[in-house]
Amino acid sequence: MNQFGQVFKQLQTIWGQLGLNQKITISAMTLVVLIGLGSVAFWSSRPSYSLLYGRLEEAEAAKVIAHLDEAKIPYEVSRGSGNIMVPADKVHSTRMQLASKGLPKGEGVGFEIFDRSNFGISDFVQRANYLRAVQGELARTIGHIETVESARVMIVMPENRLLVNDKNKPTASVFVKVRAAGMMSQQTVNAIRFMVAGAVEGLKPQNVSVIDNSGNVLSDSIEPDSVVGLTQTQLEVRKKLELYLAKKAEGMLETVLGPGQSVVRVSAEMNFDTLTRTEEKFDPEGQVLRIATINDESTDSLSTSPGALAPGVDINTAGETNLAAATPQNNNRTKKKITNNQYEINKTTSNLVQGAGSVKQLSAAVFIASRMTGTGTNRVAETRSKEEVDKIRNLVQSAIGIQQNVEGGRKDVITVEEFPFNDSGATELTATLQKDQRWQQYMQLGQVVAYPLLALVVLVMLWKVFKRAPDVDIPIGVPVGEGDGRVFINGKLGTRTSRGVVTVDTLNQLIKENPQNMTHAIRGWMTRGESK
Repeated sequence: MNQFGQVFKQLQTIWGQLGLNQKITISAMTLVVLIGLGSVAFWSSRPSYSLLYGRLEEAEAAKVIAHLDEAKIPYEVSRGSGNIMVPADKVHSTRMQLASKGLPKGEGVGFEIFDRSNFGISDFVQRANYLRAVQGELARTIGHIETVESARVMIVMPENRLLVNDKNKPTASVFVKVRAAGMMSQQTVNAIRFMVAGAVEGLKPQNVSVIDNSGNVLSDSIEPDSVVGLTQTQLEVRKKLELYLAKKAEGMLETVLGPGQSVVRVSAEMNFDTLTRTEEKFDPEGQVLRIATINDESTDSLSTSPGALAPGVDINTAGETNLAAATPQNNNRTKKKITNNQYEINKTTSNLVQGAGSVKQLSAAVFIASRMTGTGTNRVAETRSKEEVDKIRNLVQSAIGIQQNVEGGRKDVITVEEFPFNDSGATELTATLQKDQRWQQYMQLGQVVAYPLLALVVLVMLWKVFKRAPDVDIPIGVPVGEGDGRVFINGKLGTRTSRGVVTVDTLNQLIKENPQNMTHAIRGWMTRGESK
């Protein structure tokens, strides 16, 4: 400790002998070096933060922050979005700890309302709790949609009565807070309506209303069975078919020509008429015996005719024998056969039901980009040959089912044109993204290299300042006599200035010539006071 104290006193003596400019220079350089080293240590030891939870309500965010404070986990809260950030190595463990405590619960009350048993509650309160639970669960589920920031669901159920009224049907209203105006598509709105309708018994999708935070009604109130509803459904079917065929062709052309080198648009004319046709055809040549009736009759008859006897006594008194002998006889036999055949004529009955949605005609417009040669201002469009264009036309025609020159079929139309695309906007955007990416890389590189480099530069500047500083006579505690200006230190000759001190140059020369003796001498100077 005494040695350190003597060194500290020597430094105080040296500091007192320095000039004002030298003191300011040394203080400034020391401060800069300390700031640089402190910055490097701070940035190197600063942990990397990652997102823990975002888009939380204020009440839930407060509960999460309270848990982080209790667990002494460092965190940051972004000012704009309110996202909670924690060190990257603690994200998953912190989420598990919060999940064990049921945080964050989200907006509303879910089925956890039934976790605690409540005895003695009425049926009305039980139904109300169930309705609250369904509303809360639906709101949480809708809140997980990408374009939805938060949601609230209100469901109205008809009361259970003895006499059922068919006019009272369940209805629902959904309030959504979207991230940005116009971001929610009609497909997402329909998905929300179908999800809510599927979670409530007896609820139909058309009875679910969806409203956003700007006061816009996102759901239509058109009945699906009405004329307008059918027309809208038909339009949606046509749009989906056209989009499907266009994407199908564009996906194939992207593989052949490259991304962004083709545009395909398809127009489909569809027939939504429902036709039921019944036909009956008779074939006279195709007779089939159905009933055959044969009636065979045979009749025998015997007839007599009177002779030429004159009326009188003889004829009156004649006996039967004489009368029979006298009457001639005739024997008649009749035979009749009747055949009655009934034939069934061959008949063909066909019942044809043609559903709605058949394609009447397709029209496709295909735009392909010209090949560009050169770079910058020297880019020139190169036209493709007719054979290449015909191959592209045939590929698209086969991909989307274009029918041309087919007897008795559709008369579809396809057009293939080649144009140089205007890609200046995409080029500028790409250049901007590349510039931003390079800037981010430079910033990351600066955090790793710039601070150590800055500290090195400060040290070099400090060294140069010390090199440029003028020689100053600093007393080193070596007693010198008043002789001829010479001083002997351990047998070595030095020079003495007019103020009776040894110069720094003389001391450096002595150290270089005999460092061992100078070490013993300095040690003796430092312990001289103790010997007394």
